[in-house]
Amino acid sequence: MIELLEGGAAGSHALKNLGPKMLKRDMDPGFLVRHLVKDLGIALDESRSMGLSLPGTALASQLYMSFMAQGGENMGTQGLLLALEKMNNMSVKKY
Repeated sequence: MIELLEGGAAGSHALKNLGPKMLKRDMDPGFLVRHLVKDLGIALDESRSMGLSLPGTALASQLYMSFMAQGGENMGTQGLLLALEKMNNMSVKKY
């Protein structure tokens, strides 16, 4: 699936680099979840001061804060997969 998507419009740096790490269950950080949560908080604070609504950013912040509450603050951002697995009572097969 990653190979299929990365060659087209759905491709991205994150998909190409973090997708394989997720499939290998490699949650070593390239960028720490706790730093992302801090940055998302800054973005949301600034958007509020400007009277802007950023619902996607707010959702991402909530999902990553949930992952931090599960102990993921020192993992890479791809570790969000673990929180989503827990929320859905399932797991992605390791490759």
